[in-house]
Amino acid sequence: MTGTLSPSPGSIVSCRSRQWVVLPSENQDVIRLRPLSGNEDEIAGIYQKLLEKKLENIQLATFALPEVTSVQDHAAALLLMDAARLLLRSGAGPFRCLGRLSLRPRPYQLVPLLMALKLETVKLLVADDVGIGKTIEAGLIARELLDRGEVKRIAVLCPPHLCDQWQQELSEKFHIDAVVVRSGTASKLERNISNNDSVFSYYRHLIVSLDYAKAERRRASFITHCPDLVIVDEAHTCARPNKTTTSQQQRHQLITEIAQKQEQHLLLLTATPHSGIEESFLSLLGLLKPEFEHFNLNSLTDKQRDHLANHFVQRRRADVKLWLGNETPFPERESSEESYKLSKEYKELFDEVYDFARGLVKTTTADMSHAQRRGRYWSALALIRCVMSSPAAAIATLNRQVSKSGDRLLADLDEDLMSSYVHDPTEQEQAVDASPTVVIEQGQQSYKDADKRKLKAFVQAAEKLQGSKDQKLQSCIATVESLFKQEMNPIVWCRYIATANYVADALRQKLEKKGSQIRVIAITGELSEDERETRLEELKSYPQRALVATDCLSEGVNLQTHFSAVIHYDLPWNPNRLEQREGRIDRYGQTATKVKACLLYGRDNPVDGAVLDVLIRKAVQIHKSLGITVPVPMESTTVAEAVFKSLFERTTEVIQLSLFEFQEESAVDKVHKNWDKAVEREKTNRTRFAQRAIKPEQVEQELIDSDQILGNEQDVERFVLSACDRISCSLIKKKQGWLLSQPPDFLKLTLSGAEGSTLGDKSRLLSFTTPIPEGVEYVGRNHPLVEGLARYILEDALSHTTEPIAARCGFTTTNAVQKRTTLLLVRLRHLLDSSKRTIETRNTTSLLAEECAVIGFTGSPSSPSWLTQLEATLLLQQAKPVSDVGKAIKQVEISELLQRLEELQPDLEKFARERAEELLQSHRRVRAMTQEGRIRVTPQLPMDVLGIFILQPGRK
Repeated sequence: MTGTLSPSPGSIVSCRSRQWVVLPSENQDVIRLRPLSGNEDEIAGIYQKLLEKKLENIQLATFALPEVTSVQDHAAALLLMDAARLLLRSGAGPFRCLGRLSLRPRPYQLVPLLMALKLETVKLLVADDVGIGKTIEAGLIARELLDRGEVKRIAVLCPPHLCDQWQQELSEKFHIDAVVVRSGTASKLERNISNNDSVFSYYRHLIVSLDYAKAERRRASFITHCPDLVIVDEAHTCARPNKTTTSQQQRHQLITEIAQKQEQHLLLLTATPHSGIEESFLSLLGLLKPEFEHFNLNSLTDKQRDHLANHFVQRRRADVKLWLGNETPFPERESSEESYKLSKEYKELFDEVYDFARGLVKTTTADMSHAQRRGRYWSALALIRCVMSSPAAAIATLNRQVSKSGDRLLADLDEDLMSSYVHDPTEQEQAVDASPTVVIEQGQQSYKDADKRKLKAFVQAAEKLQGSKDQKLQSCIATVESLFKQEMNPIVWCRYIATANYVADALRQKLEKKGSQIRVIAITGELSEDERETRLEELKSYPQRALVATDCLSEGVNLQTHFSAVIHYDLPWNPNRLEQREGRIDRYGQTATKVKACLLYGRDNPVDGAVLDVLIRKAVQIHKSLGITVPVPMESTTVAEAVFKSLFERTTEVIQLSLFEFQEESAVDKVHKNWDKAVEREKTNRTRFAQRAIKPEQVEQELIDSDQILGNEQDVERFVLSACDRISCSLIKKKQGWLLSQPPDFLKLTLSGAEGSTLGDKSRLLSFTTPIPEGVEYVGRNHPLVEGLARYILEDALSHTTEPIAARCGFTTTNAVQKRTTLLLVRLRHLLDSSKRTIETRNTTSLLAEECAVIGFTGSPSSPSWLTQLEATLLLQQAKPVSDVGKAIKQVEISELLQRLEELQPDLEKFARERAEELLQSHRRVRAMTQEGRIRVTPQLPMDVLGIFILQPGRK
């Protein structure tokens, strides 16, 4: 074919001494070609002008039939079927994305995808509980929209410490290669751009730090070059703040401007959409639809509820644990409290600090400014919190001398800055774990000389308490040792950097003995993202490990594959933080059936007692009864004051600690009463937005069909074991998986970068099911090992007519059949034409879909009696040879069949049309749920006959 005529999508052509399949092309001047083997890395584009000038030549071609010389045994026939099926990427089913996934999604994870497909422009808030798999749900939506051609580019906006994790998840599980754009990477990325293009437009897929994108000098550029689909992780940090918080206001403004763009797809992810403040939650909903922000959630009309339910899904583990008869193995969480008693010296220090802090608040005078009074309040809080965290935190906080300008009066005080050092706010993009020195300094500006001398005395006392006189530390060491004996690896959560380093040093001295397999490492906010990743990878390599971390790791980071217990060394002053910490290990993918969460507290430590009584015990009880965390519906400052007031109510000398007026009602009672109301409201909302309208059985048939087209986990395992065995690279069965001692030579380069691994030609332990044990690598259908083996075997079968690894011809004597049966392995291509659901345009998009099928008949080609497709497939999978005949006889039998294959052509075309109709019905079932436009499925004839196999009845 020369000139300007273009071959139709799905047809086979010959070009550059090779056969190709023609793909749909958005550019009419370019013909897109893909090799027959399905290798997408070798897709080529032929410019039409080159054909006109006869610089390129394209000829229509036909797929070559098998040759009799390629006859092999029955196992080689099954190997060909598995290789061809596992190489399919453009699946023919209604969910296009399933062919490109390296994981098997849980059935419930398809619900947000179905919701997204219902929407002309995706505006969706996914607020599933911690550990259910929101990243997977978002990845499914992104991959599906990309494969349908509805979006060209995606961007993930997330906190900077989650950028690398998102990059890894998208690459490994969804085959989406994205670049990370944040302060540490932007300069290098910009150097790759030859012109003045923005980094936000040059790269196709982006993972951008929210901190980086929200900056005034970059926000406009990001919005201008914003990809079609934006995913916002930890979206609660982008809610409109209830107070003046510059950083959060910038984040909210950025997402608001993105949401306002026409036809902008927006996906918001958070496990804690409701911080407890109704206005903040409504501002998140307003990003989906402006009218949602004005809804009264306590009195929604049926119409409003239905409208909101189209854009909002929120499910507990109990909602999804048993879905479609498919149990998701979430671990059981066992919560406990471990108490200790302060040493005599530590108790004396606390009593002195307690009295000093009480005096700071009690002795405010009328001539002090509001900022000075608030400075003393925050200073008192910070002083108590750092001293009770650890001696090291007390020293780091109080050792700094007050500046000479310390007597300068404060005009204003940044309440949010103070809160970030003392409380545990979860609305911030990054947790602040530095010692609260700046807070103490604010209070010192109204200190007397005697007060400053007391601070120095506190430091001297704290220096003597490190080690054996610190019963909190000793109790932690004992708890870690106990967990190690139970074969559990703990994370020890600390509030401050100084405390984390102090605890890690003590654990190392106690546990890291010579010849020991135990490793203890601290990860805190003082480390860069790369340093944190390096330390974490080092720690994972030890069989017994303890991670001592601050809350820089408590939000969004997946730690479930290497840790199974948490110790709260410092009790959080925010129940949301408690759940975030425990959610790092208590999530889907945790292989331990039980995880442990230990609250470490001092029996005679009034601070711990107040926090436990006001917040923690109630939060734990709510989680046990509801299965979710319900935030306290009050400002963190108000809650902290209730804690602080509870602490000081032990003495009759103080009538009121807070600088704000409280009602006659107890401050703690007020917090609990509001919290109880929030629990009841949450029960109602979870029932409304669990998306029970999408029935499991509606998804079930599509998953079954998908497995038949693409292959399931058992098919992947059978293929890899058989393929490796036939190329003399057999896997060895071990207790926790299959050992691949050394990959075949043609895969070593591919595997050296697989799944973030640097194993190269080293051995690896593999598993074909999830969740996987620690130290084992999951192998799904798109894993480089599977893809590499399948591509090598199929290309070998198509190019070698003698002694191929997989058989395109076979003759098997078996007791599985009563009559001589012929099986054909065929590859079908379909053109899917669907109209976009939009009023302005009725754009029709064409997609090429492929599938493999086994069809079979008894009798002669002139009068075949056809088996069902399932019967034919099971015969190919299950037939066992009982005897054998000479190779020459096999070749004669197959040669005779090949010569008569033309007689089957009408039946083959009929099968292709029937299969297209079945696919159409499958698409229609899903589109009935998603309310999408019409679709047409057209078979592209003729089909490829990949293999011909004769089953001869054995002698009874």
